[in-house]
Amino acid sequence: MTTVADAVGYLTVIPDGAVIPDGAVIPDGAVIPDESNADARLECRGVIDRLRANAGRAEPWHEALLRAIRDWPLDAASVDRKRWHYLIGGEALDWVTLAHRLSVEIPDAIPAAELTDLLFRGRLPGHMDAERFRSLIGAYRYTAHLNFWYGVTVEEALQLAVEDAIRKRQLACCYQDGDAAMQETFRHLYGDTQSALVEQFMADAGGAWGYDPEALSLAAYHEFTYWLFKRRIRKWHPARVASDTRRGLDQLRMLNAESGPDGQQGWLTADYAVAPALTAG
Repeated sequence: MTTVADAVGYLTVIPDGAVIPDGAVIPDGAVIPDESNADARLECRGVIDRLRANAGRAEPWHEALLRAIRDWPLDAASVDRKRWHYLIGGEALDWVTLAHRLSVEIPDAIPAAELTDLLFRGRLPGHMDAERFRSLIGAYRYTAHLNFWYGVTVEEALQLAVEDAIRKRQLACCYQDGDAAMQETFRHLYGDTQSALVEQFMADAGGAWGYDPEALSLAAYHEFTYWLFKRRIRKWHPARVASDTRRGLDQLRMLNAESGPDGQQGWLTADYAVAPALTAG
């Protein structure tokens, strides 16, 4: 079992690994089913048929889409040679990528501007709080979503905050700006350089993501970031883990405050993307 409770003071637990309908376990993206598989096709078709029937008709398109995310049977898939990877580390849901896959099935139901907001900002129409979001995608998917939120989104923000602080310190000492700040960031957070950690991650994945650090896909980078998050939780005292995680949250709030003149919430701090335990703070 994996928990991020030590990181955020909010219990989020999901079983290690994720079993797809054909029985294959995808802990690291190594096994990718094809939606043309007969069993998978039948289950997927049922979800897609309900989505097409309801989106923009029986209910708003985004609510129908979230229900489809709840019911979708696959954690990763290959469709027309395009690889879709929704579940990071077997336990963290990249719901925007899954929403992208499903949105392809209802092109006429989603206004262009709202589709752009969804895919590039993770933003849904209107106002949706955490409880409504959770009720639509279901408790299991919502837990996996929180794992992605803290394990990838917040972790990337933490890296940015630490790197920014290190760069400012180096510039104050008249050091030349360069790759050293990034390497020092990873040493500070994870105990080794980025280069060494990428090599270790690829070795641990058994070649699932290749062996070329310069050729990491976005899904592979999300996997790497989540791997780093779990390493940080294991490595440091819970008090430091919580402090660093809240530093990442503060960085996200700062970025959100600076994002756009319209004052609308984006994917950084949308209500449905923040654990209830933190929204009141």
